[in-house]
Amino acid sequence: MNDPFHTFLTKVEVALINPIITLLALGGFVLFVYGIVEFIAGAGNDEKREVGKRHMIWGFIGLTIIFGAKAIIAIAASSVGVDVPK
Repeated sequence: MNDPFHTFLTKVEVALINPIITLLALGGFVLFVYGIVEFIAGAGNDEKREVGKRHMIWGFIGLTIIFGAKAIIAIAASSVGVDVPK
């Protein structure tokens, strides 16, 4: 179907939602990697290791939420008949 509603939804997803999700996923990944670096660098200090663990956990939680949101958007788009661009 090529009506204006579906065209609009496709354009919004391609122009806004996908780049935002990509940036948020990149931020979560960077936080996770930063936590790993903190954990390794603070191997002799329990407090620094705990901070590194927290950053890894929050980075992982963020990535899980972001990819879950992407899946929900794909399901919602397919339920209204919009082709989801890859």
